[in-house]
Amino acid sequence: MGLSEDDLARCREELIDLGLVVRTGQLHASRLEPDAADEAETDVVTVIAPEIALLRLLERERTRLRNHLEQADRAHHTLKTLAGNFLRTETLAQTVGVEIEILSDYRRIQQVLEDITVTVQGNLASMHPIARGREIPERALDRDRRQIEKGVQVRSIFSQRLTSVPEDAEHLRMKAKLGVQVRLSPVVPMNMIIADEQFAILPVDPEDGSAGAILAHGSAIVRSYQTLFEHCWHTATPYGEQVLPARGGDGLSEQQRAALRMLASGMKDEKVARSLGVSLRTVSRMISELMQELGASSRFELGVRAARLGWLD
Repeated sequence: MGLSEDDLARCREELIDLGLVVRTGQLHASRLEPDAADEAETDVVTVIAPEIALLRLLERERTRLRNHLEQADRAHHTLKTLAGNFLRTETLAQTVGVEIEILSDYRRIQQVLEDITVTVQGNLASMHPIARGREIPERALDRDRRQIEKGVQVRSIFSQRLTSVPEDAEHLRMKAKLGVQVRLSPVVPMNMIIADEQFAILPVDPEDGSAGAILAHGSAIVRSYQTLFEHCWHTATPYGEQVLPARGGDGLSEQQRAALRMLASGMKDEKVARSLGVSLRTVSRMISELMQELGASSRFELGVRAARLGWLD
């Protein structure tokens, strides 16, 4: 065929690899498997019937695939073991160490919330003085949905004043519709999220939501915050059973209504304190409580929401 010795040898080896020909020689007749012939004594090949060669090729491919599947199974088992050791919260429960991380970047906080959504196994507890804050409501509701679909028990406490704000009231209604156990309380001390009693996200400064958050790992510290949550949970009112506050400022003390009117007129805190006969610190606390109850992030927003509810009339 005009092939060189190198080309002839290469084609011959390829046919042997494909099983279309096999080496033969003195030992061929005494061996059950032609492939077992000693290559040192074999320099002659014999042709194999195409259907036999095809069956051998299929068997060889099946063996190769079986080996790959076994390797994949072993790799999957190894990765699952590693994931169990480093990602699942049950492993953290076995450690008594505590880790604290300060989260100053809002994107990092959002990523931590997503990570908790993936890793939480049993229960998620949270408290929120305001309903939505900086986060997109749909994103929070999507996390709720994914957690509940996993079988996680999700409980949330919100300020009962949020039911007076249409947007916030609708957000609470959607959470309850998804299956979140929602309760309302007159006072919610701070934002807090607890996952499986192993992770806790807390504000760096409860009075300033922009100051960042603290991520705490380890049951030794998280159990204390869980106890605080349980106390607030048992004293709060289940969503749907509360008596909605009437418009016009019902539920506010005379002192709070007076402070709101004076602040809305542009009066400084010092003058409000003198007019009410209280300390400047009391006025600051009163404003903070009103902002929390109305879910306002600034004094301007507090005035807008109070006016919309008729509390300044």
